[in-house]
Amino acid sequence: MDFGWTKEEQMWRKAVHDFAQKKIAPRTREIDDNSHIPEDIIEAMADMGLWAPTVAEEYGGQGMSVTMATIAAEELGRAEISLALPVMYLVQASWGFVFDRYASAELKREILPAVTAGKAFLGIASTEPGGGSDIEGVTRCTGQRQPDGNWVLNGEKLYISGIKEAQRMGGAYMTLVRTDPDAGHKGFSFFAVDIKDNPQVSTTLIHNWGRTGISTGGFNMQEMPLADRYLIGEEGRGFYYAMEGYTYARALIGATCCGAAETALKLGVDYIRQRKSFGKPLAAYQGINFPAAERYTDIESARLLTYKAAWMADQMYSKGAFKPKDTALFGAMAKLRAPIMAFETFNEVANWLGAMGYTKEYPIEMGIRGVRSYSIGAEGGMNIMRMIIARELIGNEYTNPRR
Repeated sequence: MDFGWTKEEQMWRKAVHDFAQKKIAPRTREIDDNSHIPEDIIEAMADMGLWAPTVAEEYGGQGMSVTMATIAAEELGRAEISLALPVMYLVQASWGFVFDRYASAELKREILPAVTAGKAFLGIASTEPGGGSDIEGVTRCTGQRQPDGNWVLNGEKLYISGIKEAQRMGGAYMTLVRTDPDAGHKGFSFFAVDIKDNPQVSTTLIHNWGRTGISTGGFNMQEMPLADRYLIGEEGRGFYYAMEGYTYARALIGATCCGAAETALKLGVDYIRQRKSFGKPLAAYQGINFPAAERYTDIESARLLTYKAAWMADQMYSKGAFKPKDTALFGAMAKLRAPIMAFETFNEVANWLGAMGYTKEYPIEMGIRGVRSYSIGAEGGMNIMRMIIARELIGNEYTNPRR
């Protein structure tokens, strides 16, 4: 058991920390107010190797481990607490990994170099108007193989991150569709769908009240022809690829929330040390310093779960030491704890700030809006995480909602 960091990990953390605090943190309010991540930040991140860094070096990535990617997610969350840019990062990192792992070499050569260079967007499109987490029950998008071996896709995806960015930059959405209606969870496949200038695709935008720097919306595919080479991996394996991507993303979400929460706590501690009431600093009152102690402990607890999830994933990929269900369990626990912890931390600090906490003079309100998205549903809602954990604790025969 080793709770330390390698020299490489320490150097990487410092490099990302210094970059993010200098280039990103001062522009958080700009990102949130303008609902846009400036192109120069995207270019700088690409130069730093922070755009889909989990992709192999031959396609412009760094072939980064899950732990290294998680470190970067924490530092980006620490710097940009509206969480728009961390969301952009984690989507590219987690689903870029899955794409690189399963797509054909031809497809990777076509799409990934532009993604890792910050010139294209790679996203995930699994959620539909009827829901998201119950893939088998709600997925209505279809892919039908044609006599010539190619495909026609139909259906709508909704609550998808990066619609405006994908329209502007091009790239691909890893789009989950039902290719065999009679095969249950084995009847799904992933396709790379580029929505930019696509005449068979119409888009819609949804205006979130948080993490506004990255757009949210959906797209509708109407009799959209697609060559077979845009099939990602094996036909019928889409459900499994999706579960793998969700597990990876949940670890990155945990790290993002830890970094953002620590920034909020630091802002709060700095304030209660200086602000006085009845002749002494607010920090002297146990009604404030005891909750501060609780929040500090909560952050560290969530961080330990998060990095254990990342470490287990690395051990699984490099040594086969764990099974996917093991990493899924710890990814779910990190996702269950970290967003709630981060929201409670931001909310606590807002209470300390009093009237100041309800203004935009302090960035706390951006963090409250941003972290709330993770507990509402991004990469699975809280009850979905509880279902995953309960399945391992009690048994699938008791917790399977389809029984």
